[in-house]
Amino acid sequence: MTPSPDHYKSILLFLGTAAVVAPLFRRLKVSPIFGFLAAGFCLGPYGLGALVASGAAPAWLSHITLDNLDEITPLAEFGVVFLLFMIGLELSFERLVHLRRLVFGFGAAQVFSSALALGGLAVALHHAPASALILGLALAMSSTAIVIPVLADRKRLATTSGRTIFSVLLFQDLMVAPLLFLVTILGAHHDRFDAVLLYTVLPACLGFAAVVLIGRLVLRPLFHLVAAAGSPEFFMAACLFVVIGTGVVSAASGLSMGLGALIAGLLLAETEYRRQIEVTIEPFQGLLLGLFFLSVGASLDLSLVFSAPARTLGLAAGFIAIKAVVVYAAGRLFRFGPSVALETALMLAPGGEFALVVIASAVASHALGTQIGNDALVAVTLSMFTVPLMGSLVSRLPRAKPEADADLAQLPSPQDDGAAGKAIIVGYGRVGQLVGEMLKAHAIDFIAVETGASLVKQFRQQGVDIYWGNATRPEFLARCGIVKARALIVTVGVAQVSEEIVAAARQLSADVTIVARARDAAHAHMLYELGVTDAVPETVEASLQLSEAALVDMGIPMGLVIASIHAKRDEYRKALQLADGTVRREFRARRHR
Repeated sequence: MTPSPDHYKSILLFLGTAAVVAPLFRRLKVSPIFGFLAAGFCLGPYGLGALVASGAAPAWLSHITLDNLDEITPLAEFGVVFLLFMIGLELSFERLVHLRRLVFGFGAAQVFSSALALGGLAVALHHAPASALILGLALAMSSTAIVIPVLADRKRLATTSGRTIFSVLLFQDLMVAPLLFLVTILGAHHDRFDAVLLYTVLPACLGFAAVVLIGRLVLRPLFHLVAAAGSPEFFMAACLFVVIGTGVVSAASGLSMGLGALIAGLLLAETEYRRQIEVTIEPFQGLLLGLFFLSVGASLDLSLVFSAPARTLGLAAGFIAIKAVVVYAAGRLFRFGPSVALETALMLAPGGEFALVVIASAVASHALGTQIGNDALVAVTLSMFTVPLMGSLVSRLPRAKPEADADLAQLPSPQDDGAAGKAIIVGYGRVGQLVGEMLKAHAIDFIAVETGASLVKQFRQQGVDIYWGNATRPEFLARCGIVKARALIVTVGVAQVSEEIVAAARQLSADVTIVARARDAAHAHMLYELGVTDAVPETVEASLQLSEAALVDMGIPMGLVIASIHAKRDEYRKALQLADGTVRREFRARRHR
């Protein structure tokens, strides 16, 4: 049976919106998140859909409305899942240990102090203690899916305040499973604690252990097998399988899908496939996050705001203000500088997507009243619209001085620069290995990139900082930190591949030193045209080394020989840099033959 065109309406509307919103808002230098939120409301059932239903708009406009959110909500939730997976890749267990004071210290202080203040206010307003507890903890949560992209767009994620905000959001993500467990206890099964313990806590613990154990045993061999096959399609399939699979296993055991994906990312962060996985997953993350923001905007029911503006707007403004004050005070107690504490408070004050999940679950399980639950859902959604505005505000704040927050400045960023201050060797065969040994001899750190899965596995086991991946892709080189690298050394033997790598690197950085291996003089000339600092032709170098050995063996003094060899090398280099297009045409003709 052929599906009706209406089956594809939601996805076509999303793709069309993404094609318009993302480039338009980037051109306007406004976060696309704002565009997706606004477009979601305009196209949603409470925007254009409500106008069509009331007869205020033509009926044919119903074909461009998101009138069935149930179709896109399950897929939209994967936006947060993919985001947390990417966060895990950029974080790793080692960095998590470094951030433990912020994650489990300041993060816990933010959540519980905000929950105490908000829950206490709810009790003062005559809500039941159980409802007040759920409201306080839910409203204490912030939006990982919106805050992290806003900080990244404004280049604030690697700052001391960015590290602090990221750490708190990570703790909040870890708190989702316990919060949902608490909702279950306070809901329909409050009188059967033993049953809740058996059917909720035990599966959650087993699911967490299964994701960690199976991940440690299976993930690296799986990606080695796929990488050895040399198929980009299979590698992409493996990436998607791991993200979605760990999320589903985590959800089936009672945890959040995002937590399972985060664990998978942490496990893969220390592997040789990390960089290529990041490049493969990033487009999916961007699209699905856009769909998530679209669904958040579409779920905003302004009729509730208009029917009780004081209650809904007051709730949104109230909890934002209370959280901001509490987080700022907690930051100062942790001896953060005023600018770090203020930026952290402003970015964490609005609500988040997990608050929507917790509140909806509490209403469904009767742990929270329907009216207060609906008001809280609207207030949280409204507050999420303010995150980009908060981002615009904090971008005007002065950045913290390094000496003011010395401890924070020593902590690793969730988006590290990979090769910052290091050299990058692309191609780790015999030539690349020799280059690496020479760099080590002069105490120069480097990372290596190789497409041979067996070579990567072998040298990774020997402690070499090596990654499997395709260095002809600019986004891969960017993930390796080409912009801040000390030098790029290309040793691959395939001429066209080396040219593509050089072109991609020079596109990303006009200043980085690039030294490339060339097949012969003609190939070296082409590499110079692409922007290499130095090209080393195999034929020329072999001739010079033969000449050096012959002259020394015939009794010519070593000093004179070395001087003449250097002079001849410089002569060749200048000739290659100044040669006309004839050499280039000859090389191209020879390569195509």
